[in-house]
Amino acid sequence: MKGDMTAMKAIGYENYQGPRLTRQEQLARMHRVIENELTEKQRRAVLGYYVDKKTMPELAREFGVCKSTVCRTIQRAERRLRRCLRY
Repeated sequence: MKGDMTAMKAIGYENYQGPRLTRQEQLARMHRVIENELTEKQRRAVLGYYVDKKTMPELAREFGVCKSTVCRTIQRAERRLRRCLRY
């Protein structure tokens, strides 16, 4: 899925240097981390932005918050994904 690849690039997971995993295994691992490690708000923001290709202003309107809140939520989610996928 194209959104998955974009998300992998955003968090630097495409350059993963751990045990050699197939692209399918990398995507499955990323999906597990998204489901199990992100908050509901982070999950909705990341999936909306990377998979559904919504803009930050669109997500802000949908969530009833300002754009900067969406931006911070996505940044925090990306940091958490990087940390979790490092191991």
